[in-house]
Amino acid sequence: MKFVIIGFDGPEGQAKRKIHRSAHLASLEPLNREGKVIMAGPFTDQAGSLIIIEADSLEEAKRIAHNDPYTLQGIFERVEVHPFQQVLPSSLQT
Repeated sequence: MKFVIIGFDGPEGQAKRKIHRSAHLASLEPLNREGKVIMAGPFTDQAGSLIIIEADSLEEAKRIAHNDPYTLQGIFERVEVHPFQQVLPSSLQT
């Protein structure tokens, strides 16, 4: 099942990103190797980040979001996790 994680940056988010970026990426790398990271990256208006992942449950997706270094180090002031149904681009799976 797919989940969208939206991390909203706090006031010092941009400055702290530079310090904690490698830890943030390292925390996502095991999921990426397993093919569970669909897409991830920052908003270009510096509001935060979007991460789309595959996870077995909402609880697992929330655990990933809340244990991310960007959350733990205060880059993300607020994090939302939502179940997501992909419509486009179309996939061969139904």
